[in-house]
Amino acid sequence: MKIGAHALQNAVFVAPMAGITDRPFRRLARRFGAALAVSEMVSARPELRASRKTRLRLDHSGELGPISVQIAGSDPAMLAEAARVNVAFGAEIIDINMGCPAKKVCNVHAGSALLADEHLVGRILDAVVRAVAVPVTLKIRTGPSPERRNALRVARIAEMAGVQLLAIHGRTRACMFDGRAEYDSIAEVKSRLRIPVIASGDICTPQDARRVLELTGADGVMIGRAAQGRPWLFRAIAHYLATGEEVTPPPAREIGRLLVEHLDGLYDLYGYEQGARVARKHIGWTVRDLPGGERLRSTVNVIVIAEAQRAAVNDYFERLAA
Repeated sequence: MKIGAHALQNAVFVAPMAGITDRPFRRLARRFGAALAVSEMVSARPELRASRKTRLRLDHSGELGPISVQIAGSDPAMLAEAARVNVAFGAEIIDINMGCPAKKVCNVHAGSALLADEHLVGRILDAVVRAVAVPVTLKIRTGPSPERRNALRVARIAEMAGVQLLAIHGRTRACMFDGRAEYDSIAEVKSRLRIPVIASGDICTPQDARRVLELTGADGVMIGRAAQGRPWLFRAIAHYLATGEEVTPPPAREIGRLLVEHLDGLYDLYGYEQGARVARKHIGWTVRDLPGGERLRSTVNVIVIAEAQRAAVNDYFERLAA
């Protein structure tokens, strides 16, 4: 698969997730075989560009290319300028967020709230595509609600505007993450478009990935929540799709080593105090199915010193491996 001039090694993508797919997460995902790791969404509002949160989200140090940055907003001119700014900071692909169902995003008419205004969708896509020389991609849902599914119309608008790849989460905005992903809607869009279509939603195993590709005819899959605490899932899916063979999950000692590496990346990016707070959820996800994992999660949730948190994780995995 190609996005503009960028040739991708496979068709397994990392879904952009606010507060999760930061630089340390993306680096691990790419090392384990993800072809593309889209950043956390970056607000198009110019007054937020100097904020610490935005500066950290614009930090791509040590990442493999192509660098894909997701922008969010509702004003075409602001989004076009945000695209130009992010390209200046190193973005090689600009992704537009029309898929986030979170209330704080939709309440400002951004994310999946935009799907209710197809005219505005067209204005935004036209403005951003014209603003930058790099490829523009789009992430959507299947519509505002089950009664107003319009993914195909939005997809056609995107293709006409020059969007080069479309990712679809198989739920409407109103569905949030409830119920089952609707792969028939993705299949309909794929059957009518010439640009690549990436399927997202309820893909938790390599077998899920193959089944979704068969059901939808999509060109690739995008993995989100299932990869939290499991960066090796990208390797397992890519290998299974290529060979039909399953990959043995890593042993406890390797999981521990990877988690500590992830923690060190978080401390480096956010600083020790904030890094230790951010790390708690990643520790919990990593050990949720392991013996004594809940006890460790409870322990690290009250640790405020990064070195002590790291030591607790190391000690847990040393005992587990033994």
